[in-house]
Amino acid sequence: MLQDKKLYRELLRQKDEIARQKKGIIESLQYARLIQTVLLPQQSVINKTLSDSFILYLPRDIVSGDFYWISEQEENILFAAVDCTGHGVPGAFMSILGITSLNEIVNNNDKLKANRILNKLREKIMKSLHQTGKGGESKDGMDIAFCIFNRKTRVLQYAGANNPLYYIRQNTMNEIKPDKMPIGISGVEEKSFRNHVMKMRKGDMLYIFTDGYPDQFGGPKEKKFKYKPFRNLLLEIHDKNMEEQKEILSSTFFDWKKDYEQVDDILIIGVRIN
Repeated sequence: MLQDKKLYRELLRQKDEIARQKKGIIESLQYARLIQTVLLPQQSVINKTLSDSFILYLPRDIVSGDFYWISEQEENILFAAVDCTGHGVPGAFMSILGITSLNEIVNNNDKLKANRILNKLREKIMKSLHQTGKGGESKDGMDIAFCIFNRKTRVLQYAGANNPLYYIRQNTMNEIKPDKMPIGISGVEEKSFRNHVMKMRKGDMLYIFTDGYPDQFGGPKEKKFKYKPFRNLLLEIHDKNMEEQKEILSSTFFDWKKDYEQVDDILIIGVRIN
């Protein structure tokens, strides 16, 4: 009987210790989320630079490996949707490195070309992570859709590392494909990212995003949402206002996911050209 009481007390002690440690971890993650949130563009900046836009941002965990980035340089608006390796804490560390690197590159660069910025970002990430191409090195990095929009000329530059750009004009979906290589070390030959330049028209609807939404499992057959239904959904809702688009995308995601676990961070940015 005495042995049973000792065992019971020990189990209670271990339970209390686990609860204490869990509480400490959650509090640390919540503080990390606060830091990460502060580094993201504030709503006042978004309203000023991308006045007719929405951002759907649904981290899988308390902190996220996806991040959005916005900067204004004279008549140019720079914005990006970025997916770092992993999610949760590892992804969040990479996101902080990505945000600070982009800020530094843009602030020290007067030649604003989208592909040039991605080339410099790749160099910086590889240097920061000590990636040289040797075996056994970290393969961490990020995928990105990066845009520069000139408000005066309505010229858009886009460069992409694995993440495409969609734009809808006159009810037609158009896709600008990315380069199939990441920001970071990879198994493919490193070459310059391509710079896509196009004249946008008033009313065009742009979308950049990470892969979390189309890759989400759910539905009656527990399959991925996939890209074709994602494009069809965007085409169906593109003429609605930004808040409605965001709400439809969010509700569709949760209706699809239902009780299944969210598999990745979610990020979609929509921008209408005015």
